[in-house]
Amino acid sequence: MEDEDLKPTLENLVENDKLQWVFVGGKGGVGKTTSSCSLATVLAGMPKEGRQRKVLLISTDPAHNLSDAFNQKFGRTPTKVEGVAGLEAMEIDPQGVKELTQNILDKFGGGANDDGMAGALSTIKDAFMSLPGIDEVSVLVHIMNEVKRLNYDVTVFDTAPTGHTLRLLALPHTINETIDKLSSVSGIGGLLTQAGSLVSSSTGLTSDEIKDATKGFAQTLKQVQVQFQDNKLTTFIPVCIPEFLPVYETERLVQELCKYKIDVQNIIVNQVIQTVPGEAPHPLLESRKRIQSKYMEQIHDLYEDFHVTKMPLLTNEVRGVPMLKTYGKYLMEQYDVASTGYI
Repeated sequence: MEDEDLKPTLENLVENDKLQWVFVGGKGGVGKTTSSCSLATVLAGMPKEGRQRKVLLISTDPAHNLSDAFNQKFGRTPTKVEGVAGLEAMEIDPQGVKELTQNILDKFGGGANDDGMAGALSTIKDAFMSLPGIDEVSVLVHIMNEVKRLNYDVTVFDTAPTGHTLRLLALPHTINETIDKLSSVSGIGGLLTQAGSLVSSSTGLTSDEIKDATKGFAQTLKQVQVQFQDNKLTTFIPVCIPEFLPVYETERLVQELCKYKIDVQNIIVNQVIQTVPGEAPHPLLESRKRIQSKYMEQIHDLYEDFHVTKMPLLTNEVRGVPMLKTYGKYLMEQYDVASTGYI
């Protein structure tokens, strides 16, 4: 008899009223967007404390697909999803976020009172814009500000492929660790004070304003790290298909998430072939089922302590709210082709 505490569904997540951040990710082409969009529709349909739950769905993948999944155009600001009460969606535009950061830095250096100082500040600004991970930092800060401003209950991330996502999630930890190390260096305080005085005289900002801005940025990243490492508030759902490369990449992803203390309880396995009992066997389907069964055994061995949700290979593509809701239904209850038929 199957352990009731490890149902092969996402029910454990959806019923968690404290959950605030859900990341859905994995190798490209395994159905991350379908899974995240369907989960978002399910979450929006579950009341919280007797009221409509407010859900934000965000794509951080430069190759955005939310608009295609819902047949509705989304941009860099939250937009209500037609046909799903309580759900809003946005697609983070990396170029737009970069422009926002550029504009802030332009204002910051706009008060330079001589050509030499203006040139120095321009060099500092260019160096800042070329820092590895600055786009991801800008995305995180932008998202945190939007979520605070609009008071969402849950934010679901449709993430970029694995490598980009791991860098995004690791950044708060990495930057905070760097700040702590710098703070412990002997004499760094005096150096920062001198740098602050230089910037203050060049921009017209007071030293206190510069310190407050820097402190606010550091506090935001600390808050991100604390929330992402709280398993009551944050979880990551790896998505794969039963083939070698996706299963291998999922295991690497899970290990990295554990390294950064990010909770993983659920795995979604898409495109699982099921056939109706009694149907004449098809050579191609039977061959693929044998291949899949080998990797499904590996998945169950690797993730025996996880909720593993098997989603079927569908007869139609998942586009539009009705199909996303249908797909979401089987994230919440185990699909059985014998009783349900093909979908």
